Amino acid sequence: MMWMLAFTLLPLLAIAYISWHVWCLLPLSAGWKVLAIILLAGSFLLMFAGIFRSTDSMPMPLATAVYEIGTSSVFVLLYLFMLFLVLDLGRLLHLLPRTLFYHNGLMAVGITVFMFGLFLYGNLHYKQKYRQELTIASSKITKPLRLVLLSDLHLGYHNQHDELHRWVNIINEEQPDLVLIAGDIIDGSIRPLKEQKMYEEFLRLKAPVYACLGNHEYFSGEPDAQQFYRDAGIHLLQDSIAHVGELCLIGRDDRTNLHRKSLGKILAKKSGETSSAAVGDTFSILLDHQPYHLEQAEKQKIDFQFSGHTHHGQVWPISWITESIYECAFGFHQRGDTRYYISSGIGIWGGKFRIGTRSEYVVLQLTPTERQTPAETVE
Repeated sequence: MMWMLAFTLLPLLAIAYISWHVWCLLPLSAGWKVLAIILLAGSFLLMFAGIFRSTDSMPMPLATAVYEIGTSSVFVLLYLFMLFLVLDLGRLLHLLPRTLFYHNGLMAVGITVFMFGLFLYGNLHYKQKYRQELTIASSKITKPLRLVLLSDLHLGYHNQHDELHRWVNIINEEQPDLVLIAGDIIDGSIRPLKEQKMYEEFLRLKAPVYACLGNHEYFSGEPDAQQFYRDAGIHLLQDSIAHVGELCLIGRDDRTNLHRKSLGKILAKKSGETSSAAVGDTFSILLDHQPYHLEQAEKQKIDFQFSGHTHHGQVWPISWITESIYECAFGFHQRGDTRYYISSGIGIWGGKFRIGTRSEYVVLQLTPTERQTPAETVE
């Protein structure tokens, strides 16, 4: 649980650093300064109400406000920390005067305006969904197919029914043959999805939907998540395979389940044949929420893997961290003859901000090539 300790301790240290700067900067009485610091720290602590599901016992409007304020504060505090760090560096290098940091109302107003503008942009950028088109030509396909690929919807207290309704309209406008979702349909609690009957929106989709589980389906409760998938008409692929026309769809259980099957076992026939025999001549698509160990799909000769989970960090510079953790944290990738796309997700966890990243959906065009073509191509 070291990551949980770091996730809690580091923000508290950052709050202490920010609070010291706020105390020095504001030209107000001690009482008003204390109030400002309490609001900063209190906003962050509200995040734990969502993590520990205390929001489930609150009225929906209050639960929504608590969730959005608490999770948004994480990103606001991150950028305040970085801003004060840059200003301190400027002071140490004698580029900025010391008077700028003490009882300076104009400086306080300037920082407030900058932060408001930055996060207004981040929110508007999040609401704009980017359409990523990908074309793969293969000799295993005899007729063109259009697939819409999604990941990380994170439906819950922040992405609610109206937002999902808009996404479904976007998907239907693409007129896909198939919709594939790489996990994290649910955020952290099933309650908003049940109360707002969000399953009805998935039933409006005009194409079959196949999906795997993500780690947040386990956070929200796997049995409840599975029931929601059934109610929504979503075909769950949990360490299983579905043959749909010329496609072989493979869905892995999320790695949160330590007992999930290996990819080789999922693909193996009952007779014990290898994965290539199980997949056959059909075009194989693997749904695996977390993009770890990409070499496994290459080893099993999967044609295309679609994953999510990383969010590409959601905001810069967290995107740099995800890029250091994963072989591919975002975008198109290739190993041997296996293609991959790691999506930053159409939804988001927590505060609705995208700074240096994007919210997206993928339109995958599968086109046929001559059977004798020795190699597939991608555009």
